[in-house]
Amino acid sequence: MTQEKTQNRLERGRLSANPESGSESRKTGAPRYGVPFITDHDIYLFKEGNMFRAYEKLGAHPMVVDGIKGTFFAVWAPNAERVSVIGNFNGWDPGRHGLAARWDHSGIWEGFLPGVKHGDLYKYHIVSPQARFETDKGDPYAFFWETAPNTASIVWDLSYDWQDRDWMESRKEKNSLDAPWAVYEVHLGSWKRVPEEGNRFLTYREIAPELADYVNEMGYTHVELLPVMEYPFYGSWGYQPLGYFAATSRFGTPQDFMYLVDYLHQKGIGVILDWVPSHFPSDAYGLYKFDGTFLYEHADPRQGFHPDWKSAIFNYGRNEVRDFLISSAVFWLDKYHIDGLRVDGVASMLYLDYSRGEGEWIPNRFGGRENIEAIALLKRFNETVYADFPDVQTMAEESTAWPMVTRPTYLGGLGFGMKWNMGWMHDTLEYISKDPIHRKHHHDNLTFSLWYAFTENFMLPLSHDEVVHGKGALLRKMPGDAWQKFANLRLLTGVMYAHPGKKLLFMGAELGQWDEWDHNKSLDWHLLQYAPHRGVQRWIKELNRLYRREPALWSIDFSPDGFAWMDCHNWEQSVVSFVRKTGNPGETIFVICNFTPVPRHNYRVGVPRPGRWKELINSDAKEYGGSGHGNFGGADTVPIPSHGEFDSITVTVPPLGIILLKHGGS
Repeated sequence: MTQEKTQNRLERGRLSANPESGSESRKTGAPRYGVPFITDHDIYLFKEGNMFRAYEKLGAHPMVVDGIKGTFFAVWAPNAERVSVIGNFNGWDPGRHGLAARWDHSGIWEGFLPGVKHGDLYKYHIVSPQARFETDKGDPYAFFWETAPNTASIVWDLSYDWQDRDWMESRKEKNSLDAPWAVYEVHLGSWKRVPEEGNRFLTYREIAPELADYVNEMGYTHVELLPVMEYPFYGSWGYQPLGYFAATSRFGTPQDFMYLVDYLHQKGIGVILDWVPSHFPSDAYGLYKFDGTFLYEHADPRQGFHPDWKSAIFNYGRNEVRDFLISSAVFWLDKYHIDGLRVDGVASMLYLDYSRGEGEWIPNRFGGRENIEAIALLKRFNETVYADFPDVQTMAEESTAWPMVTRPTYLGGLGFGMKWNMGWMHDTLEYISKDPIHRKHHHDNLTFSLWYAFTENFMLPLSHDEVVHGKGALLRKMPGDAWQKFANLRLLTGVMYAHPGKKLLFMGAELGQWDEWDHNKSLDWHLLQYAPHRGVQRWIKELNRLYRREPALWSIDFSPDGFAWMDCHNWEQSVVSFVRKTGNPGETIFVICNFTPVPRHNYRVGVPRPGRWKELINSDAKEYGGSGHGNFGGADTVPIPSHGEFDSITVTVPPLGIILLKHGGS
């Protein structure tokens, strides 16, 4: 079949996908036989901004047409004069394989190229009358890219035989908001490396069993991966992405990444991805001025240039850009079985004046600073995700007091499942980094978070952002001598696990790393030869196990019904106590924290029930590197009123320590 005849069939809307591909739902990426490839209805949705599986039609799709193997290409370039496909199959000659502009004024160029196959390299050669623009661009919808610094897209079939059916059928319960979430945040390029082989990365397939075994040993419930979407600059950690539909080739193929997700799922571990719709880099082969015009981004730098990241900002009000971004989110949930998307830089999307001074931004049509188009996009993103994938979660990195981030859109919210609690993180780190002698003067930093803890569905993050750019490792932030630093780190993490909200801890914190995170090397695993570091790791492991075992610590995270202060006013001694609870009084957990290096002996505190209170965990235990102050397994109540309760106990509250107790010790 000639390309001209094939194009005629395209224009009549009758091009069908590969009949040999099959339709087995567990093999993702298999084209559907007998379905027109780009239909009039597709174009209607595309123009309307409601084509949220655009990756099924745009990009490069290997297929068979009338017995002829080849690849169908489709790209949006409405201001181009000519578009052709160049690649290793035609000597990168722009005169060999031109695409045809569709008749429907959609701006889509398309064509079927016989002989182009899985694994072939390609780009789009675009000629535009705008400023005599002529350049070679990667495919915005490419499923695979060359490894940087090479920049070609790769024709790729995403077929994969998934083995995670058990996880997929049961994950609704594990990903629910009333389930335990102990998230291990990981950067794939620096979790572990192979120093014997030039410090090379582990591949997706190599890291899968090691990461799964470690996460299970440590007791985490989920892994959150820093962005894996293809990105040109390794030092951006993935936060400057260009390949919104491609797992980075630095660690392997798309199927290799599927294997990693599949393996984690088979081991009962959820997988969350960072997703970055807030900006993209201006590399010449990428999205920037794609067809010679500001297509994906705003033309005015007051709207289209990000001053912090020196990158381009999407034009959220453009329907085709909305198609692109929401399709990207759906793609990872659909083709890669991802369990959650953490949306980066939400605050930068919500505010038109984000990081801008007077005169450096353009108000919205009502004269305000809110980015109306970005708000609409985020709402539609969440509506689409939860409609199509009700057993996953979305999470917002939103650093301001924007209201109702995690409330449904029909109530006026943004519709996210969870929000990172940046206020808790900043206040708690500021408090615990102070010398204990001064902490009593900053007691409100410790307690203030409970004033707003239930206004959103919060996740408590001690993330990668807190251990880079000269901020130092968590251990290094702690005051005092070496013993006090380790004690403070155990106390900090214990407070996080006891405080309402889901948990996230960046890799390396569980080792007690001294040095801040370096993306160019492995974590300092050698530190585990030293007892204090082994103690921190064991503490985190036991915390995770206790956390998952006790419903009071996670089942009512987002309502005041799950929390009550016992005493938040003892600023003089820097001691706080509170309870975490469920509807069952027998499941109540009692928490006492001492933020000074002075042990509090015979410390009386009221308790909600009489009887024996068993000490479940103590951060000062010797096996964690502590000094061994404890309560011989627990304490019995006496009928002496305290803190508004009829009964009380006297305990030793360890120095720079936290203890958790449970009634009856069951």
